[in-house]
Amino acid sequence: MDLKAQLAQKPMNHYQWFVVALCILLNIVDGYDVMVMAFTSTAVSADWQLSGSMLGILLSIGFIGMALGSFLIAPQADKIGRRKLILLCLAICGLGMFLSTLTSNAYQLATCRLLTGLGIGGILTNSSVVANEFASQKWKSLAVSLLSMGYAVGAVMGGMIAYHLIGSQGWRSVFLFGGGVTLVVFLVCLCVLPESLEYLVVKQPKNALDKINVIARKVSLDQLSSMPTMAPNTQKTSVKKLFSEQLAVQTLCIWVAFFTVMAGFYFILSWTPKILAMAGMSMQQGVNLGVFLNIGGILGAILMGSISAHFKIHRILALFLVVTALSILLFVSFAHVYHYALWIGVLVGMMANGCIAGLYALSTVTYPTEIRATGVGFAISLGRIGAILAPLGAGYFLDAGISPLNLYLFAAFLFVIGFIMLLISYRHYKTIHAPV
Repeated sequence: MDLKAQLAQKPMNHYQWFVVALCILLNIVDGYDVMVMAFTSTAVSADWQLSGSMLGILLSIGFIGMALGSFLIAPQADKIGRRKLILLCLAICGLGMFLSTLTSNAYQLATCRLLTGLGIGGILTNSSVVANEFASQKWKSLAVSLLSMGYAVGAVMGGMIAYHLIGSQGWRSVFLFGGGVTLVVFLVCLCVLPESLEYLVVKQPKNALDKINVIARKVSLDQLSSMPTMAPNTQKTSVKKLFSEQLAVQTLCIWVAFFTVMAGFYFILSWTPKILAMAGMSMQQGVNLGVFLNIGGILGAILMGSISAHFKIHRILALFLVVTALSILLFVSFAHVYHYALWIGVLVGMMANGCIAGLYALSTVTYPTEIRATGVGFAISLGRIGAILAPLGAGYFLDAGISPLNLYLFAAFLFVIGFIMLLISYRHYKTIHAPV
């Protein structure tokens, strides 16, 4: 039995969970670094007297960087390795955060946010790939789903830290703190983050055998006396493989699902405080609801991971998508009653972030090792485009006179489209994997 098959079938040991915990830590840092502009937007705007459009650019350009990072940088991990790519992206991310503290105008800050986003895009993609490739088969979906919990934890912690720092030290200190944390995590990963065992076996870089045996001991696998022979085609990385006969339908369905689900998710996160204030709530009530959405997101990632460890990810994700759409409709019905909206908001955040976690898990198990970072990176890029366009589109619809609460109906429809894409993907998956 080869190492990949052994790893898939064995129980998870402490070292494997340690690697998953490192990936969660990476996502906590990313959650902070992504949301830092939202935390500081009011202070930055007041300091530089920014227009609404300029502030909008600052809020969205990080997502543009993340999309480019997932599209351009993340796939390089299939060539140079997951570890090297993550370390490179941590350095890029930390540099962007530190340089942000030195900016003197909005254009300089926007450049730094774009740079930070590039790093975040690479980290988010490859942390999910590493978690998948170190987990045993039974726990792959849980391992990847928990990363979305880390992202939400980072966002919540970032809000709390920013609240205390801005009042006493100013908005630049929030970026400085994030840069410092990113540097610490870089040093931690430099010392202890291993290369993916699957990558070493499939790609066979220099000194691969020694590295494989070091990791194999830690994971309690058999030692290798020589490198296994791999088919030349297996070692090649190509975007064309995403559209092979077996993967084309699933690739397209995953792309559309990522686009629509992330569009709906980030619309809810970005606009809920403002829309509810427009609908009659106080601004503080709207902000509180935004916090409860993120708390629900933490619970949703844990719930998705826990259930998907026992059932097929396609089925669990389908259930989450349907319940998300229904919970959004319920939220609209009770949006004028604050206490009801608060707890329904937890349900919305829980189900919606559970969908994101499920999509990450689905994409990592869909693609083989040699193109996994490429496949996941491209899918996340499409999702980030949705995350960019949905908040902008919501602003356009509001200017056109659409009722604020009616926008949530459109968000519910986006999750329904994701559900339809999942059904098509699963039907094709069953056809491909049907016993002959």
